[in-house]
Amino acid sequence: MIASVAMFAQSGRSIYQKYSDRENVSAVFISSAMFRMIGSIPDIQVEQDSINLTPIIKSLKGLYILETSNPDIRESIVGDVNSFVESSKYELLMEAKDSGDIVRIYTVGDDRTVESFVMLACEPDEITFICIDGKMARDDLDAALAEAMR
Repeated sequence: MIASVAMFAQSGRSIYQKYSDRENVSAVFISSAMFRMIGSIPDIQVEQDSINLTPIIKSLKGLYILETSNPDIRESIVGDVNSFVESSKYELLMEAKDSGDIVRIYTVGDDRTVESFVMLACEPDEITFICIDGKMARDDLDAALAEAMR
């Protein structure tokens, strides 16, 4: 029982559930059923580089987004996310710092597949947490991230 409680405490879903109903928190959840429904859409090309997002979308199992400007909740989310990524097998993929803004992207998976993607964007007055679960091809995700960072 203790192990299952510890495992529940260590997921993007549990962080989402902990904060999604709080006042001054914007929350978005998209389920695997919605991604399956979206999976019937035609290929989605990004810009002129012909990055096809459809394979990524079809592979997703859950998307969790939290955003808040409440200082107490911001600090709590940062602590929970840091504990989550440190206690799991996540690796820091990227970190960007600029004038007090910090963006960190973490992934867990192997050389070919990303099973989970976590992004934590901290600004002085706001925080955004995004967790995407699924079995995404690392090459597809890397290409999409590279395009997004342009």
